[in-house]
Amino acid sequence: MFKWYEEAKSIAERDPAARSVWQVFWQYPGYKALRLHRRAHWFEKRGLHFIARAISQYARHKTGIEIHPGAKIGKCLFIDHGMGVVIGETAEIGDYCTIYHGVTLGGTGKDKGKRHPTVGNNVLISAGAKILGPMTIGDNAKIGANAVVLKPVESNTTVVGVPGRAVKRDGERIRQSFELDQIHVPDPVSQEFSKMREEMDKLNRELEEYQVLFERMREKLCPALVDEIKKEEAAMKNEE
Repeated sequence: MFKWYEEAKSIAERDPAARSVWQVFWQYPGYKALRLHRRAHWFEKRGLHFIARAISQYARHKTGIEIHPGAKIGKCLFIDHGMGVVIGETAEIGDYCTIYHGVTLGGTGKDKGKRHPTVGNNVLISAGAKILGPMTIGDNAKIGANAVVLKPVESNTTVVGVPGRAVKRDGERIRQSFELDQIHVPDPVSQEFSKMREEMDKLNRELEEYQVLFERMREKLCPALVDEIKKEEAAMKNEE
């Protein structure tokens, strides 16, 4: 089977909006950008950097997807919608990954050498996510929409939030990028707020209990003072 057909078929199987393999071949910008990147990478490896960069710039203007010719991409990558996707020079992407629009696989600083992420197999990177630096994203990981990932992510792990926080999925091995679900992921920020609310409710209940105990102790130890306080409170209510 031709490699171009295998990749187009893989995209058609994963995208419920695709009507056929030929629609993917002729009309999907992510597929076009990937095919053009294969050519640019071929020239880049042979030292023809000007031609390689020219092809990548043409793909950028044609599709809105910018992939540096030096990036290494495995088979059957699905870039859905694709507008605003940026993949840096030393980035590496494994097989059967899914990337949505607005994703950045970028570097930090101006250091030479490896400065972009290495993404494993079957990884889903949701819309607007930013993965910055030379860290590794493990196989079957899922990066939530608009997450900012600055640290390595273990395999079979979901990451959400800014900065990215990991929620492990123990023992569950799924080809995550085939799920195409960017919504139903746990939100650790929301979970932390829930814990804070529970702690505040607990403290309020304890304060109320202490207040009751204090009133009882005051009535037993200083009954005259309690009577005066009650008279003052009654007078204030009458004035109102």
